[in-house]
Amino acid sequence: MNVPKELNGYCPTCKKHTKQKVKVSTSKFKPGRTLAWGTRKYNRKLLGYHGKVKGKAKVKKQGIRNKVMLECLTCHKKHERVVSSRMKKKAETQK
Repeated sequence: MNVPKELNGYCPTCKKHTKQKVKVSTSKFKPGRTLAWGTRKYNRKLLGYHGKVKGKAKVKKQGIRNKVMLECLTCHKKHERVVSSRMKKKAETQK
């Protein structure tokens, strides 16, 4: 899916339509925080100080949405926009 490098769109901080720079920000996996309480608890369990660790439950996979990061050229604030509902082809900027 081709997306233009610049487009006119609504900027929520300026509260008007302005030219915006486009950057593709679609990603499938975002790693969790390593110092979060649940992650540390899970790692302690893996070391063997408690009983058996329950395996991950099988979850029905959800469709990934194509997201685009827009940067306003007047106020330089960034916000995200969903380009298409379900990802069939990853979004890319036009050359």
